Amino acid sequence: MTVTAASTTARPAAGTTTPAPASNPAVPLRRRGTAWSRALRCALAAGVVLTVLVSTSVGPVDVSPWESLRIIVGHLLPNMPWMVDGSLSTLQDQAVWQFRLPRTLMAVLAGGGLALAGTLMQAVVRNPLAEPYILGVSAGAGVGAVLVIALGTAAIGGLTVQAAAFVGALVATSAVYLFARQRGVISPTRLILAGVALGALFSAITSYLTITTDAQNVFSVLFFLLGSVSAVTMGQLAAPAIVLVTVLVIALTQGRSLNALLMGDEAATSLGVDVQRLRGGLLLATALLTGTIVAVAGGIGFVGLVIPHVCRIVVGSDHRRMIPAAVLAGGVFLALADLLARTVAAPTEIPLGILTAMVGAPFFLWLMRRKRAGRAGLNR
Repeated sequence: MTVTAASTTARPAAGTTTPAPASNPAVPLRRRGTAWSRALRCALAAGVVLTVLVSTSVGPVDVSPWESLRIIVGHLLPNMPWMVDGSLSTLQDQAVWQFRLPRTLMAVLAGGGLALAGTLMQAVVRNPLAEPYILGVSAGAGVGAVLVIALGTAAIGGLTVQAAAFVGALVATSAVYLFARQRGVISPTRLILAGVALGALFSAITSYLTITTDAQNVFSVLFFLLGSVSAVTMGQLAAPAIVLVTVLVIALTQGRSLNALLMGDEAATSLGVDVQRLRGGLLLATALLTGTIVAVAGGIGFVGLVIPHVCRIVVGSDHRRMIPAAVLAGGVFLALADLLARTVAAPTEIPLGILTAMVGAPFFLWLMRRKRAGRAGLNR
């Protein structure tokens, strides 16, 4: 008599509940206490505010964090007495409002956006090494920006560097999306392979343009490719902020579906999730967010890879709690990196991509050695 595997499977005793399936064999869905998650998010939000005040007070012009706060509030709320009583100089006002605050806010937006994009990418393709740049979006944006820097705006229809970078990101996204589709279905494996291949192609084009352009353009090209927020103005903050808030709202409303997606396509479909529609929509949202950030801040790596893993270990795998924590943590991380970028080797400024790699790579390697790294999908 043949005994099947199903017949030998132990059944739960009467009155007991069957354990919920893990979201992923390598990344089980872990939930931390609501109070702990809320306290952490509040601490991270306070950290964002504190980082902004400290960052806007550091520089050649002497400004205290309290004076920075008064300047910011004075511009947001009219008729504040300290703005006209002479306690704050015009030089202090310009240093904080026109130069330091825009770059700090852009660093917060870029860090939060890249962390959110990395979180969504890792869930959508079910790969712990996925990050925004694996799709080749940043490489496509780099081609667009370098075309303007090397050949001039007239060569591509009068587009600015930021506009050309955004167009390049859209072209890269469209190409990856088309190559990843097979019989109308988006394959995560094909998506990653297409992103890597097209990213290499775009990087080769960028390298060719760099070595054939005039010598005075090379520094501008390298600074953009390595990432910087030094030249950001207040007017450039609107687009990244709007896109980040929009994608964040979409991600939060899809938190349960993202949790189900971690269990696999078949399990998610059995739970009522339209897997292909969810994957396609989130990929487009992620590419739009990444392209918008790269167009303004340039190529900044490692944020979208490291921050989601850290938050997944600390907060748990539930996306409804992990996503807000990742956005806030990414903002704090990149704002602190920008503060170091303009102070550690002053008056020379270090590109952000160098600092994020120097800090993120060793920390990520250390993180892999931790016992709880397997719960975040780092040990496979």
